[in-house]
Amino acid sequence: MLNSYYKDDIQTFINKSREEIIGEITLSNQFDSNRKQNKSWELQIYILQKVLKSYSGTIFFEFSIPRMGKRVDALVIIQNTVFVIEFKVGESQYHNINIEQVWDYALDLKNFHKPSHKALLVPILVATEAENSIIEIATTSHNDKLLLPIKVNQQDLQDAISTTLSFYTDKEQDISAEYAAGSYSPTPTIVEAALNLYRTHTVDEITRSDAEAKNLTETTSLISQVIKKAQIEKKKIICFVTGVPGAGKTLVGLKVATSHLDEENGNTSVYLSGNGPLVSILQEALARDKIKNEKENGRKLTKGKARASVKTFIQNIHHYRDAYLVDPKPPYDHVAIFDEAQRAWSKEQTVKFMKQKKGQHDFDFSEPEFLISCLDRHKDWSVIICLVGGGQEINTGEAGISEWLEAIKNRFSNWEVYISPNLVDSEYQAEEAITNLKEKTSVKLNPSLHLKVSMRSFRAENLSLLVKNILDLDYSSAIKTYSNLSTNYPIVLTRNVHKAKKWLKEKARGSERYGIIVSSQAQRLKPYAIDVKSPMNPVHWFLNDRDDVRSSYFLEDVATEFHVQGLELDWACVTWDGDLRYSKEGWKSFSFVGKKWQHIHKEERQKYLINAYRVLLTRARQGMVIVVPEGSNEDHTRKPEFYNSTFNYLKSIGFSEI
Repeated sequence: MLNSYYKDDIQTFINKSREEIIGEITLSNQFDSNRKQNKSWELQIYILQKVLKSYSGTIFFEFSIPRMGKRVDALVIIQNTVFVIEFKVGESQYHNINIEQVWDYALDLKNFHKPSHKALLVPILVATEAENSIIEIATTSHNDKLLLPIKVNQQDLQDAISTTLSFYTDKEQDISAEYAAGSYSPTPTIVEAALNLYRTHTVDEITRSDAEAKNLTETTSLISQVIKKAQIEKKKIICFVTGVPGAGKTLVGLKVATSHLDEENGNTSVYLSGNGPLVSILQEALARDKIKNEKENGRKLTKGKARASVKTFIQNIHHYRDAYLVDPKPPYDHVAIFDEAQRAWSKEQTVKFMKQKKGQHDFDFSEPEFLISCLDRHKDWSVIICLVGGGQEINTGEAGISEWLEAIKNRFSNWEVYISPNLVDSEYQAEEAITNLKEKTSVKLNPSLHLKVSMRSFRAENLSLLVKNILDLDYSSAIKTYSNLSTNYPIVLTRNVHKAKKWLKEKARGSERYGIIVSSQAQRLKPYAIDVKSPMNPVHWFLNDRDDVRSSYFLEDVATEFHVQGLELDWACVTWDGDLRYSKEGWKSFSFVGKKWQHIHKEERQKYLINAYRVLLTRARQGMVIVVPEGSNEDHTRKPEFYNSTFNYLKSIGFSEI
């Protein structure tokens, strides 16, 4: 259910005085109004009372959009048409940022608010002092009854409403009664969720609450119980949480971390990730938001101070590790959440790194062994939460989750272990390690530690299954899975990068983010102006606006699996090079060395490459275009046969070609 600060039927609204309406708005939810705000409402009310005289329906002021943390100035429902109206009082220009704002409001309602799914939504930007209006009644290729934003001055608002209604109104249907009471089930991006958690310590209002999404609550609730048990009974406990790609593992970790920011109870927690880009992006997003909020409250905060406060609960795992190499004391935190724990380094990789980079010649731990040893320094209690993604090891030395289980068995058998039953699945490669661990310590299986539904894409909960089918070469299952999601989640194929860029720009609306993503081994895409070796800053790529050439919107810089793992785009272009090639005998893996492609024979590296494409193909929330180039007979590194079999395989699954 969504709320507003004022709701009335249109005719009652017209007959009320402006003072009475403003009074009702300011009384609702103790709205912090000021003189400037009151003047703005006064003009909005004056305009709308004049414009709506001949209509019946419902009007709302300050209608909530929880996922965005914002409120629409006015929302007017006439029959089955919903006008989403944003006023810019005193403004004479239609700035892109304001057009984007009102479009985002309408998009959020269309995507996540049940009564809006079938209604006609009409975003209108009113720049009160604009010289001319642009009243174009037009839909997009989505055909989802969401119009392109209409841009008007105050004199032409009535014309915009009447013109729209003459085209579209369904006189038989009136959705006013059910509108505000309708269910609202958003799926925020990880950045949106992190911002809300840091501000309010809750994501309840901005995340789905349906039966399928309830698992998120169950998991965080169980972890809270485990932390309480460890604290009361003076125990050391480690939990392993599994989940499908996009199911909300990172969200669970951030929720636990922000729930224990209070120092008084002695149970502070820290969220740790070896995913450098993810940590940098979240830290920067939180710092920018903190500075913005302080500025709105009349206070100045430096970027340095903002970042310092953010780093108290979200840190890079390698910085954390290095700090406790030097400091022998127990960590400040009793609870540590290790995101993407399967990416922790093996003993061989860790010992090699410590010797070469840190001068630690007697270091004899795997990364999991050392990290557990840090929390084991506490004399009383501690808890470790390992968030585990299956089939997502993408870098040399990443040991998988069995390394953690071996560490517990060999060195920390005094720790109690809580495990998701799904950890025995083949993609985690941990079944034998779990069996061996049960002989040494207490192991408890709990289904609440598995997140089974993807929260990343509100359109495609079966996307991760489809990608698994594709990469497992399970052809018949891939066809069946895609037929179940193709209506809501478009996946198209092309041989042309320019067509892909055009498709992305046409599909993305408002501030929906899009970008090009490629394998880090895709070194022969240079002829298409795609260079994986060209330096890019993931913070700028993911967070900056569309007018910044460094942002993903410009489609110039590309991101690899290392930049995008754990994050998401609304729309993605996955450009597929000759590094991974389809054949009836199985995937063939290649690495470009010097001037030619070389077969990858090492099984571990083959797995990394397939997992890289698993990451790339599960990044988009709303849809994607896959580019498989045609290659060139004139270039021995880009022969058509390097690409054709892959293209034909993907096309045979049912993806349409553009």
